[in-house]
Amino acid sequence: MQEIIQYIFSGVTTGSIYAVIAVGLSMLYSSTELINFSHGEFVMLGAMGIVTLWVHLALPLPLAFVLTIAGVAGMGILFERFGIRTAKKHQPITLVIITVGASILLRGVAMIVWGKEPFSVPPFSSHESIEIAGAALVPQSLFIVVAAFVLAAGIHLFFKQTLTGKAMVACAVNKKAAWLSGIPSETMGVLAFIISTGTGAAAGIFIAPITMSSYDMGTMLGLKGFCAAMIGGLGSLWGAFTGGILLGVLESLGAGLISSGLKDAIAFILLLLILYLRPGGLFSAKVAKRF
Repeated sequence: MQEIIQYIFSGVTTGSIYAVIAVGLSMLYSSTELINFSHGEFVMLGAMGIVTLWVHLALPLPLAFVLTIAGVAGMGILFERFGIRTAKKHQPITLVIITVGASILLRGVAMIVWGKEPFSVPPFSSHESIEIAGAALVPQSLFIVVAAFVLAAGIHLFFKQTLTGKAMVACAVNKKAAWLSGIPSETMGVLAFIISTGTGAAAGIFIAPITMSSYDMGTMLGLKGFCAAMIGGLGSLWGAFTGGILLGVLESLGAGLISSGLKDAIAFILLLLILYLRPGGLFSAKVAKRF
C-alpha cells in the first residue's frame, strides 16, 4: 500500500504537467480548431528558458519565470503570424503539416543553441518532504499540482467571465459570423496562440526540476499532452485537465507495478481504447464546447 500511495503521488505530479500541456492544446483547438503538433517544442523552450535564465544567468526565479513565459509566448506570436496566417490554404491537414514542420525546426534550433547534453534544474523549494502513510510527498509536487490547478482555473474563468474569452469562443464556433459582429478574428487567433504557448512554457518550467531538460524532450511530452486531451475530450478544458491527471496516475502505477518499459506505451494504449470505445473522450463534444 505504501508503494501504491507513492506511485499515486508521483503520478499526480507528472499528470499535472500533462494536464497543463493538454489544457494548452485543448484551449487552442477550442479557439481556432487547430491541433498544434509543435506544442511540445514550446514546452521544451519553457524548460530550456528557465535553465538559461535561472540556472546559468542566476536571475531571480520570479523574473526568470515571467521572462521565459513572455519569450515563449512571443515565439508563439511569430509562429501564428508567419507560419499559420500566411498559409494559402487553411485546410486542417495543411495547418497540421505546418505545425509538424515547426516542431522539427524548433527542435533543430534548440539542438544548435543548447547542444545535445541534458540539463538539471534544482527544486524551487528547499523544504523537506512530507510523509503521508509512509509515502514521501515533496513540496515540489505540491507546487506543481497547485500551480496547474490555478492555471487551468484561470483560463476557465477567462473564457467564462470575460468578453475577450467569449469572443475567442465565438470565433471558433463561426469565424465569419463573429467577424460580422465586430470581433477581430485575427486578433483572437493571436491571443489564443499567446495563451496556448504560454501555458506550454509554464508546463516546461514545472517539469524542469523533476526531470532532465534537453532539446528533444518536447516530442514525447507533446504527444502525451495530446493523448491526455483526447482522453478527456479535445476542446474540453476540464476534460483535458482530468485526462492529464488520469494519464499520469495510470502511467506511474503501470510503470511501478507492472514494468517500467510500459511507461510510454500506456498513453497510447489509453488513446486507442478511448478512440474505440468513446471517440469524443470522457467528456462529450457538447460539454467540450461549453468548457
